[in-house]
Amino acid sequence: MTKKILIVTDNLPSQINGVVTTYKNIEPYAIADGYTIDYIHPGRYRYIDCPKYNEVKLAYPKGLWKEINSISPNHIHIATEGPMGLFARRYLTVHGYRYNTAYHTKFPEGIKAILGIPETLTWPLIRWFHSNSNCVLTTTPSMVTQLHEKGFVHNIKSWTRGIDRDLFKPIKRKTQAKLPIMLNVGRISAEKNLESFYKLSIEGTKIQVGEGPKLEYYKKKYPDVHFVGAKQGKELANYYQQADVFVFPSKWDTFGLVQLEAIACGTPVAAYPVQGPIDVIDNNVTGVMNNDLTVAVKKALDLDRKQVYNKSIKWSWERAWEIFKDNLVEM
Repeated sequence: MTKKILIVTDNLPSQINGVVTTYKNIEPYAIADGYTIDYIHPGRYRYIDCPKYNEVKLAYPKGLWKEINSISPNHIHIATEGPMGLFARRYLTVHGYRYNTAYHTKFPEGIKAILGIPETLTWPLIRWFHSNSNCVLTTTPSMVTQLHEKGFVHNIKSWTRGIDRDLFKPIKRKTQAKLPIMLNVGRISAEKNLESFYKLSIEGTKIQVGEGPKLEYYKKKYPDVHFVGAKQGKELANYYQQADVFVFPSKWDTFGLVQLEAIACGTPVAAYPVQGPIDVIDNNVTGVMNNDLTVAVKKALDLDRKQVYNKSIKWSWERAWEIFKDNLVEM
């Protein structure tokens, strides 16, 4: 008998981010194991973009409980802490249903960077949101540690990520110029610390793939950076494949799937030694972490691309599904 998983999320299926990518990539493995996955998302309701952070969609999910009951799931997973997640949490808690949650994004740090709201005000809200969860799935072992340090006292599990290896893989590269191609892929917003990349005084070509609220501002401020917009599929993979180094300046991400996409193409990563990179990068093998990003980039350029690719093999969406499945709880 097929079992139904319901995922409640504040992201639209069409969005390009780590949250959406994660669920899309575990879905084929769920189906193969006899499960179906349904989504309740803002696209089912009227919604607006969150001011200053359009990645989050603000919806009023009137009648959410009717949708949950019509789907009649065996398992429920709340993916995000936005309005959709809040309404689902309220309904499930009031009726005594069991469910899991995920902590994908450092919202307290992000809200501080974007709106200036102190983390002392937001961490209690995050703890409360997850307080009735049977299991909180988070991105890495270091995030498990941080959540415990922030007062989470219940079941927290590290949840790995994977790579689409049909798409992200090494190819025979074009003849490279003497000056390196430095690449970043991601949301162009303040919390990503992208200016640390743009300000690097290393001769070469800087390419930024992605869109976001700071795009027009950074275009004007950094005319030497090539802003090429959002890319998908083979076109996106080609940017990774042709780059000499992937520069990941974020100190905010809980994981950074883009790092996996880079190393799967054989492209080394240069990053700060912070959460995300420390759980993903094999230092001096698949990338270089250093508090001086210039040093990290220069050393990463000397790494063996074949070794970078070989070390990427351990990352698997199948394993991500297994962790998700093993922690499911019956309603």
